[in-house]
Amino acid sequence: MPAFNIIALGCGGGPDEHNLSCYLFKPHEQSWDDGIFALDAGSSIGALNKLLAEQPELFDMKQITGSVHVSHSASEVYSWIRNFIITHAHLDHVNGMVLSAGSMGGPSRSVIGAHRCLQDIESIFSGRIWPKLASWSEADSLPLTLTPLPDNDQYTSIASSVSIRMMPISHGQHEGLGTYWSSAFFIRHDPSAREFLFFGDVEPDSIAAEPRNRNVWRSAAEKIPEQLNTIFIECSWPSGRADDRLYGHLSPEHLCAELTVLACEVSGYRKRALVSLEHDYEREESHRARKRQRKRLVSGPPSLHGALNGVRVYVTHCKEDNQGDHQQPIHKVIADQVQRLVDAQQLDVEIIAVEQGMHILTVAILPLPFTQGARDVYIIIGRSDRTGI
Repeated sequence: MPAFNIIALGCGGGPDEHNLSCYLFKPHEQSWDDGIFALDAGSSIGALNKLLAEQPELFDMKQITGSVHVSHSASEVYSWIRNFIITHAHLDHVNGMVLSAGSMGGPSRSVIGAHRCLQDIESIFSGRIWPKLASWSEADSLPLTLTPLPDNDQYTSIASSVSIRMMPISHGQHEGLGTYWSSAFFIRHDPSAREFLFFGDVEPDSIAAEPRNRNVWRSAAEKIPEQLNTIFIECSWPSGRADDRLYGHLSPEHLCAELTVLACEVSGYRKRALVSLEHDYEREESHRARKRQRKRLVSGPPSLHGALNGVRVYVTHCKEDNQGDHQQPIHKVIADQVQRLVDAQQLDVEIIAVEQGMHILTVAILPLPFTQGARDVYIIIGRSDRTGI
């Protein structure tokens, strides 16, 4: 059973203003007009007009009332947004929300994110860059209400069936400001406890002054693949770009390295789970059997082969190839480069290039075997009717 429906309203990293980071999602069991969540808000009504001209049923747009077909405009669909969840306040992630704030109508929308991110957004609505259309208080009755998330390990409910957890990630160094912080969000469907992971712009830990990605991977590892099997992460540049020209972003080599760290965390978690399970069995086994099992389970480093089996990584934020250096669209070039690199590491992870207008379902994945030493071992993560290995 799917948990979420996600539509990529915009997935590019610029400079095309019609294709900037914005992902609309809802719980699968609800209708779009029950309320939409927007992850980032770079593109808005202009992008929706373009998509609906190409895919008029993208949001289940046509409803049959007797023999009359009723369709909805881009402005109406955009008005269904109830919450904007913002990773950071760079213009390619908030532009659509800013431009449309004064014309959405209806109730105030919550703008959810880190306090520092919302402070930056508040400065946009200062009256000098854009009219004052955002406030920290709902009592001000402005179109947007700034709603900070706690920066801890807790999930915060933002709707009847949706909770999110925010974790800080680095988006490079800015002269005089130090590290510029972005965010990663775990988005949880509370009825099923299934999640997906969404990264804002992020630089590799290997070159970051304040690396934080490993913390995110460690939090994700224990949920893969049964609870969490869908990851959205940027890869702005194709292979070969120098580290000093990444500007706080990833390239295929660095994304592969980050996914290798995730695979290590997953393998380490499973190994620890097996050791714990072994200890539970110790009371019922002879000393000789315990010794054999302990040697089998704890000897040698964890294997990464198949560690990410069942995981889909959606590559986002690819920057347009304005110089025409590649024959294929740049998002496909980058995704293919990442796939070849992770295949060489035998991570068994599927890399998918996000395209504007793509409709994505997050679904449950049954646990798969992973290799521990020379043996195939099955472990059940999360809730399951199976009780052993």
